[in-house]
Amino acid sequence: MSDLEEPALLTIDLAAIVANYRLLAAQAPMAELAPAVKADAYGLGMAKVAPALAAAGARRFFVAWLAEGIALRALLPDAVIHVLNGLEPGRAGPYRAHRLIPCLDSLEAIREWVEGGGGPAVLHLDTGISRLGMPPEEWAALAKENGLRNRLELVLAMTHLACGDDAANPMNAAQRTAFLSAIDTLGLAGGRVPLSIAASSGIFLGPEYHLDLTRPGAALYGLPPLNGHPNPMRQVVRLQAKILQVRRVDSHMTVGYGATHRTTRPSRLATVSAGYADGLFRALGNRGHAYLGPVRVPVVGRVSMDLLTLDVTDAPPELARRGATIDLIGPHHSVDDLAGEAGTIGYEMLTALGRRYPRRYLDAGTAR
Repeated sequence: MSDLEEPALLTIDLAAIVANYRLLAAQAPMAELAPAVKADAYGLGMAKVAPALAAAGARRFFVAWLAEGIALRALLPDAVIHVLNGLEPGRAGPYRAHRLIPCLDSLEAIREWVEGGGGPAVLHLDTGISRLGMPPEEWAALAKENGLRNRLELVLAMTHLACGDDAANPMNAAQRTAFLSAIDTLGLAGGRVPLSIAASSGIFLGPEYHLDLTRPGAALYGLPPLNGHPNPMRQVVRLQAKILQVRRVDSHMTVGYGATHRTTRPSRLATVSAGYADGLFRALGNRGHAYLGPVRVPVVGRVSMDLLTLDVTDAPPELARRGATIDLIGPHHSVDDLAGEAGTIGYEMLTALGRRYPRRYLDAGTAR
């Protein structure tokens, strides 16, 4: 196990992201695949990830904010870019200036877009998540406003599954039925407009959910698409930290702020250079784990802002030494494993990984 030059290191495998892109494309071969690179590519760096995906064949991308779209346009001048959070009120000009396509989610937004000059747009329908998206009463009203509907330059119509990660949930089929019914009501059926319902999880629900376009995010970055199923995606990130100190303590010694852990035997404790300022949530205190080589070691005591303490008593001394490297996320301990120990999900864990870590990107050209 090689020592780190820095106190910690976040390794992001672009080749694994590209391999995941290709796996997802093969899973839905009749649909276009449009990656979601919002939230700085789920915290992993849009400036590196988006060009790697474009080189692998992606031509259409989804972001959340207008500012993200502007940043992506600078990276990929020829890409088709959709803004999921819709049209920011009073800001239609920047969308047009940067050739960004808003996902219009209300009659009010549609009117603002059309009356301001129009342009390509996505129609976003809400079929049950009750978040963004045009609700049924509004799409029924739009169906009656022929003039407004006919002025819409739609390049896509979409909805979003509320329970896509649960393959057995009947809400998935109900949302699909509601979406296709809305498309028919709006006079958009029969291939008049491409349709999209599947994000990462929806791709694995079967061909009836693929439609014309899929828009995966989390699965690209290695997170499991379906609950209770083996994860088919390649792991993308590895988070390593350097041991700053190893010390021996007697039994009944307390560890960390609040003295929330007390040793039950003579122990060896390793303190590493990562903490909640780096995205390792305080909830991992006395619950999380890491790996020292092949040995699983528990977090003991509270997580501090910059430090984490682990009980390495059961690890060989040649591994548990000052300057050695511990895997917080790695081959034996996935993002989802660590997230589960913190009582959260891999999405939150990925996007929370701090900016303080030095980052190493593995070349996407090695993907197979």
